[in-house]
Amino acid sequence: MIDFHAHLDLYPDPNTTVRECVARNIYVLSVTTTPSAWAGTAALTTGAPRIRTALGLHPQIAHERKGELPLFEQLLPRMRYVGEIGLDGGPEYRRHWPDQEQVFSRVLELCARAGGRIMTIHSRRAATPVLDALQARPGAGIAILHWFSGTQRELSRAVDLGCWFSTGPAMLAGEKGRSLVMKMPRDRVLTESDGPFAQVDGRAAWPWDADRAVETLAQIWSQPVNEVRRQLLDNLRRLTKSLA
Repeated sequence: MIDFHAHLDLYPDPNTTVRECVARNIYVLSVTTTPSAWAGTAALTTGAPRIRTALGLHPQIAHERKGELPLFEQLLPRMRYVGEIGLDGGPEYRRHWPDQEQVFSRVLELCARAGGRIMTIHSRRAATPVLDALQARPGAGIAILHWFSGTQRELSRAVDLGCWFSTGPAMLAGEKGRSLVMKMPRDRVLTESDGPFAQVDGRAAWPWDADRAVETLAQIWSQPVNEVRRQLLDNLRRLTKSLA
């Protein structure tokens, strides 16, 4: 079971959530929204070898936390995974667009300087500027576009740029999400929950809810569930070896 994008530190009881992930043998990428949250979030997963903690600076709070870029730079050499980073073009965040661009550009620059990182990226209503930034910094690493919601044309461009994608039950609940996944390269897809932000059955998604996406992917790809699980695990193994 794979959840490649979850905010473990933002659950009401993070320690219990982590213990449940360990009990269920879930591979989890635990993302952070600020560099200052990294240490505490990483401490949650002591003794949980299948959980990795990513270093992030979320676009929705870039204007408030851009002062943490020096801390991001300080911590980055110890990191293999970066996220959540990116851009958000939602109307409620447009007034902070210059701050978002400044932070995202700097993060990509630092990742490129460090030799590349595995990055989980937010691109809500901002797929084209995110792809522009990635194209400008090809050495930044491997981009996984989480919950991608761009156009089919933007998807084609992302595929051409070598991007990966993580998809969860919330994304696959809609026709647009399913139609996008249909065009994604199967060897560059992973599952995610985006919990506790994403909703499943009217409640916050848990990391193990990422497994619900497997059955939907099996339908979309016209493959047995076991084959889909094998494909996803194969994908994860290739990804984690790519920047070894």
